[in-house]
Amino acid sequence: MTPARLGWLCAVLTLAADLVSKWWILAVVMNPPRIVEVAPFFNLVLVKNRGVSFGMLGSAPGWMPWVLTVFAVLIAIALAVWLRRADGRLLGCALGAVIGGAIGNAIDRVRFGAVVDFLDFHAFGWHWPAFNVADSAVVVGVGLLVLDSLKSGARNP
Repeated sequence: MTPARLGWLCAVLTLAADLVSKWWILAVVMNPPRIVEVAPFFNLVLVKNRGVSFGMLGSAPGWMPWVLTVFAVLIAIALAVWLRRADGRLLGCALGAVIGGAIGNAIDRVRFGAVVDFLDFHAFGWHWPAFNVADSAVVVGVGLLVLDSLKSGARNP
């Protein structure tokens, strides 16, 4: 499988997992909204994030979700162009994960005016802001991009 095809497969799988998980949370688990304690360090919650990471810009004007949506789509397009020229499977998968995550959150902003977050981790007095599958895919994808750049840097000093 070419890196580009692998990347598109990762993007589609990421997007599907994100959309299905958000549907399940909204239609089944959080109907009615509540906190579901899954483990001593993990809850399912319902947070609609109008801002960006960690809720930053959450109190911005009502047009901000549209700006963030356009920005996410532009990023996904730029990454898709990069994906067409990807020369390795790791790079293809990384780009696909980020594309799928960006599109998943953009769809939320169009549908709800906010991103649906529901994974809530906490331990030892620390509490991480709630996030979702798309957010996880973006973080993993960026991590893989860094790993790929380190690997390619070692091959091409």
